[in-house]
Amino acid sequence: MRRERRRRKKKWKMIGLTFLFFLLFLAVAALIAFKMFTVEKVVVTGSERYSDEAVEDWLLNDEYSWNSLYVYFKYKFEEPGELPFVESMNLTLKSPHILEVEVQEKILLGRVYIETLGQNAYFDKEGIVVEMSSEVVENVPKINGLDVEQIVLNEKLPIKGKSVLKNLLSLTQILKKYELAPNSIKYGEEGNYTLKFGKISVALGQAQNFNAKILRLSYIMPKLEGEKGVLHLESWTENTTDITFEKTK
Repeated sequence: MRRERRRRKKKWKMIGLTFLFFLLFLAVAALIAFKMFTVEKVVVTGSERYSDEAVEDWLLNDEYSWNSLYVYFKYKFEEPGELPFVESMNLTLKSPHILEVEVQEKILLGRVYIETLGQNAYFDKEGIVVEMSSEVVENVPKINGLDVEQIVLNEKLPIKGKSVLKNLLSLTQILKKYELAPNSIKYGEEGNYTLKFGKISVALGQAQNFNAKILRLSYIMPKLEGEKGVLHLESWTENTTDITFEKTK
């Protein structure tokens, strides 16, 4: 009986010591996390619209954000607050003092200005409205001349005309491919398209040979720097040289 009591006492003593060592381990781990994991640098990649400082302020947005380990695990379990024109972000803990954030921005092909709201509806390659903002984003052309019904965020542009949206998306994607960013794209009478680059207008004509015309345009535009007028590509094909530039005052 006495031996059984000693055995139980020894068992509870071992459990107590184990628990004590466990608490000590947690305390040491917490101290290390508190002292060692401090944010000294945030490395930002993939962000063209926002400065590194703006992205850093976006992420380090509460009183505990001085701790790099806290910030890392925080965004493992929750999404960051909305930042316009940002699709997603991926956060990596490079060292106890360095966080790296890779920003994936929304791909914007054009914008439709909604006068009644004072807002721009930005759309992607599928014609989906991915952002509504009063901000004018550089190198995203304004689309004029469309017959557009009520625009809804995260839905396709409700453009009247069976092939108008399809042709518009084709044109904007080709322009992006050849790194040409007009100030505006006008959809006019009889389905004619006109691009505006500063003081130069480019008459493309109807939705035919877009790829060949824009490729040709990418060679011509640098030669027209400082000029003012209209470049006519309406009837140009790869088998003709029917390109004229009509200067204006």
